[in-house]
Amino acid sequence: MIIGGSKKEVIKNIQKNIKDNELNKKVEVNDPVLSDEELDKALNNFYKIRKNKLLYFIKSRPAFQMVSSVGKKLDSTIKIEGIENIKDINNGAIITSNHFNPLDNLTIRKLIKERYKKNIYIVIQDTNLAMPGEVGYLMNYLNTIPICKRPSYIINTFRPELKRILDKNNYVLIYPEEEMWFNYRKPRPCKRGAYQFAAEANKPIISCFVEMIDTNISDNDEFNQINYIVHVLKPIYPDSSISVRENSKRMAEIDYNQKKEAYEKAYHKKLDYAFSKDDIAGLKKD
Repeated sequence: MIIGGSKKEVIKNIQKNIKDNELNKKVEVNDPVLSDEELDKALNNFYKIRKNKLLYFIKSRPAFQMVSSVGKKLDSTIKIEGIENIKDINNGAIITSNHFNPLDNLTIRKLIKERYKKNIYIVIQDTNLAMPGEVGYLMNYLNTIPICKRPSYIINTFRPELKRILDKNNYVLIYPEEEMWFNYRKPRPCKRGAYQFAAEANKPIISCFVEMIDTNISDNDEFNQINYIVHVLKPIYPDSSISVRENSKRMAEIDYNQKKEAYEKAYHKKLDYAFSKDDIAGLKKD
């Protein structure tokens, strides 16, 4: 699951952000940067096509076929543990997981297909709509929901779209760490957004942590291939006796602590944020 070229600069950015205690800050290089006008155009085009059901169906078929093909290749590398923890969840939920690869949603996609026989929706950053090539195509046509930091967009567009999808008892993946840190093993602090949306919709959180296991099989010059274990943790439910804001804080804290515990159990070490090259899964030794 190596996407893009060399990750040396990305790893340097991870080291710097850890030193600066910026655990949710961007580390990727060459991501799209859009002007307000370009962003408006990308979002307008996204929703224009989405409203045309026939056009969206035609354009989304290649995206789902692409993911299905890659998923079949990676299926044997993904193991799921703890699926019994969500046996009582049947009417939709928000899923949270650590974010370490552009295609790490395949691990969660396998979980949801095994448990519910459904596809997932994925919340993505708005600028991902402008990514080039196949990744950009997937971002536009693979049941994605772009999120933008503009309050007006969140209130008038994002929340109604998310509510519409959750009201149909679907499953939505939101990465509470926000930024992707390539192959970084450790869970990072959870931002409140996913939990606020869950509380507003009165939906549970399906809490997941993906463990990465090194292999000796080369993937490219810098990395070996890795295997994955999706740890399905205890679901987190909103508390109707407290406010949405209080719920978002409470649920984010519970989720982070669960992921921390899962990390410590999986890797047999206490979680701290002192950087080691072993924190980057699959990284070949110099």
